[in-house]
Order: sequence, then C-alpha cells, then structure tokens
Amino acid sequence: MFKLIRIFVLLSILAFVAIGTWLAQVRSTDWNNSLWIRVYPINADGHPATQRYIDSLSVEVFSGVEGFFDREVQRYGVILEQPVRVELGPQLNEEPPKLNEQRSILNTMVWSLKTRWWASSVTRGKEDIAPDVRMFVRYHHPDSHFVLEDSLGVQKGMFGIVNAYAGRSFKGSNNVVLAHEFLHTIGASDKYDLSTNQPIAPIGLAEPERSPVFPQRFAEIMGGRIALSPSEAVIPTSLRQAVIGGATALEIGLLDAS
Repeated sequence: MFKLIRIFVLLSILAFVAIGTWLAQVRSTDWNNSLWIRVYPINADGHPATQRYIDSLSVEVFSGVEGFFDREVQRYGVILEQPVRVELGPQLNEEPPKLNEQRSILNTMVWSLKTRWWASSVTRGKEDIAPDVRMFVRYHHPDSHFVLEDSLGVQKGMFGIVNAYAGRSFKGSNNVVLAHEFLHTIGASDKYDLSTNQPIAPIGLAEPERSPVFPQRFAEIMGGRIALSPSEAVIPTSLRQAVIGGATALEIGLLDAS
C-alpha cells in the first residue's frame, strides 16, 4: 500500500510539473505580454580580460535583442509594447554540466535532466521573481584561439546556454546567437543543414521569393546565416541583418496556422 501511495505521489508531482511547463510554453507564444529574459554571465575561461569585460557589462549590451523583437513582432502585426525584455543577472561561478563525449541516447537524456536541474538550482536565491527564460552566457577571451562550442536553447525548462566572445566588437554577433537560442526556448526549430551550416531553402532563407534568390540580403534567424549562394553563407554581424521568417513565425505563434 505504501508503495502505491509513493508511486501516486510521484506521478502527481510529474503531472504538476508537466502542466506547469505546458502552461509556461503556451503563455510564451500568445504574445499578450512581454517575455522576460534574464541573462547570467559566466567567465568560461577564467581569463582576467574576460572578467574585466563581464564587470563592464550592462543591460544596454543586449538592447539589440529587444530592438530585434520589437521590429519583427510588429512586422507580423502584433501590437505589443516591448515584446521581449532583457535583464542582466549576477555573474555565476558554476558551469553547466558537460555532455559525455561518448554520445548515446541515454547519455543525452541524463545530461538533459542534469542541465535542467542545474539551470533551476544555480539561480535559486538570486531571483525575487522568476523570469520567463534564463539565458546563461559563457564568455571566452577572443584571443584565446578557442573554438566556441555549440550554443543551445531548451524548451523544456525554458533556458539557453550561449557561448560568446568577451569583447565589445562581438556584441552584435553574440546577440544574434542569444536571439537564436532564445527562440528555441519558445518552440522555434533550426532551419539550417547541421552538416554544412547552410540555410535550408526556402524556410531557412530570409527572402525566399527574392529574384534571383542569391545572394540573400539578410539571415533568417533560425537559418543562422546569410546565404550568398546554395553552398556559401556568412554569419550576420548583428540582428539588423536578421529577420524572423514565416516558418519560424508560425512555430512561435506570430502567425496563425489556420
């Protein structure tokens, strides 16, 4: 009998968490209220210059993200003052869990659960009110010749981990990555070929109806790059060179599926 009660309690907790997650996801794409992003910087390489850059950070560094969503949400006919609001949280000293080099479905599932737990526990006591989305930005010194790891955005848990360079000249490109991963947290999917990083036509192109199609002038934010030809693309240097395409707008509720 005790075992049955324990199973019932666990199932009830899981159901409660699942319903809460579902409600948060629904709210995140109804575009009735501002979505609140809280950015937590992390010194990923321990470099003194990286620390100096983090110490100099202000919320204005992320104003390009707010401006991008102001422009794009309005372009789809949604009238909402400041659809996305970014706040700068305190620096964190704890790194997210590492994915096991021996990739498997089990290892990935365990890593995902650990990372979701880390994202919620590492900010405990640092928030009076929980944001809609937490973005953890791991800064690296740009002269370290370190190749940045892939960033990620997780819808279940609504958080992202962004790998970025610590330098004012990288502000624009860092914001492109942050906006891309944020959109993952509210249901947007990648629209580029994972093996080549080339945007997938037509959904990964900013202007699929352009004639001639190439070169494109802008990047579709989930396509990730400005396609110059069917086999060549460049990373946008700022969100002024990016748009939310129709397929992404449909996924995040800016367009009606009907």
